[in-house]
Amino acid sequence: MSHRANRIGEQMKKELGEIIGRKIKDPRIGFVTVTDVQLTGDLQQATVYISVLGDELQRENTLKGLAKAKGFIRSEIGQRIRLRKTPEIIFEFDESIDYGNRIDLLLHQIHEDDKAKEDK
Repeated sequence: MSHRANRIGEQMKKELGEIIGRKIKDPRIGFVTVTDVQLTGDLQQATVYISVLGDELQRENTLKGLAKAKGFIRSEIGQRIRLRKTPEIIFEFDESIDYGNRIDLLLHQIHEDDKAKEDK
């Protein structure tokens, strides 16, 4: 990925956090954190990685709400970031946070099991 795409991706990440957090009033959209934005080299497509606080249902509802607000979000990005063409936005869950939490939990369980064996 080019340096420019990285720079625009970082700027989009900041702006998206602001737009989703303050401008969208959809009740389905819960507490969303934009974790990363990956742009294609031609800046035509932006994959926005998000993490959502809550259970599976809340995550799905948030994704539906964001999909419905995509046009609004895109026009806001277009106003805030000067590009010839505003990228198409695709929202995806950032699985790396869940993956990290799962590893953390497993390590904690191993540690507890080791401690229990020592105490015997």
